[in-house]
Amino acid sequence: MSTEPLRHIAHLDMDAFYASVELLRYPELRGKAVVIGGGRRHQPEEIVDPVDGQVTRKFATLRGYVGRGVITTATYEARALGLHSAQGLMKAAQLAPDAILLPTDFDRYRDYSRRFKAAVWTIAPQIEDRGIDEIYIDLTGVRLPEHDTGAGNDAPGEAWWRARDVAKAIKERVRAETGLSCSIAVAPNKLLAKISSELDKPDGLTMLAADDIARRIWPLPPRKINDEAANGRDERPVETFSEPKSISRETTFERDLHPARDREALSRIFTELCVGVAEDLQRKGYVGRTIGLKLRYDDFKTVTRDQTILAPTQDAHAIRRAAGECLKRVPLDRRIRLLGVRMGALCIAEGADGSAQASAREPKTSLFDDGDSA
Repeated sequence: MSTEPLRHIAHLDMDAFYASVELLRYPELRGKAVVIGGGRRHQPEEIVDPVDGQVTRKFATLRGYVGRGVITTATYEARALGLHSAQGLMKAAQLAPDAILLPTDFDRYRDYSRRFKAAVWTIAPQIEDRGIDEIYIDLTGVRLPEHDTGAGNDAPGEAWWRARDVAKAIKERVRAETGLSCSIAVAPNKLLAKISSELDKPDGLTMLAADDIARRIWPLPPRKINDEAANGRDERPVETFSEPKSISRETTFERDLHPARDREALSRIFTELCVGVAEDLQRKGYVGRTIGLKLRYDDFKTVTRDQTILAPTQDAHAIRRAAGECLKRVPLDRRIRLLGVRMGALCIAEGADGSAQASAREPKTSLFDDGDSA
């Protein structure tokens, strides 16, 4: 009797995704320690030579960084210096002051996210979206055109190696369509595939059969595994679609902003968040009724307020108006560290009222322009 797994589940994780996307734009930074997480002021400066017109770029570094920004991702060269995701930039500056600092560009990252997922879909359409840079793929029964479909294909172990061929083809297709590398692990279930995709990064292809668990999974640090992983248990299916519960945007400021003295900056940021939520809703085809506001003060206390409106919407004006009402119900007597806007109670846009089809053009009103909000 065959001992091969009944399922062939793959986990694909893009390698240092944000940083890799930036290296496509700035190829001169390949091989250098680069971190992503800066603000607009860290945008590279283009310098044109007045003689030959040649353009060179001047990049910001971590040296002298002051602020509360964090690293979203880092190149592998930066990781070798002790830099990593979620690390404070000030701490990173102490470890590697000459590392290049680039601002985040989420629109660009979302575009490349769509590209790599579309590339995978052309080969294996059973995909579970797990975020901007990772997916699960059900490779059970997936064949490439070159795989013989005649009798004898289901000999012990053959389906397992067909899955390896498919995983390799996916890696090649992703690179061809995006210029980026990814790491894929194929295992009997989602849990093992997720853990295994980290084993051979970057640009890895890992095959983990049930017989490999003791050799490759058990020696891992406890923080990487749990009892289910150690025993290889996970019956969860690859879910190709799941309804989001909410859509939100938030930002942490590089310095605490005062509700009165920084009113203009807060107004602009608040508007951008509302427009961003509206655009996300429109792109994903949802409307919602419950608008939420999130504030974190300089003492790290966090408050949230929600307001439910009568008709579902995806309109930036309506979102901002309701979020502004929420704002009137929170104290504004301390500096603000974080501001966020959320839309909940989602439903599919079809069948909603006409406000769902309104554009996400930028509202023209100001955030702290009402006496009740001052």
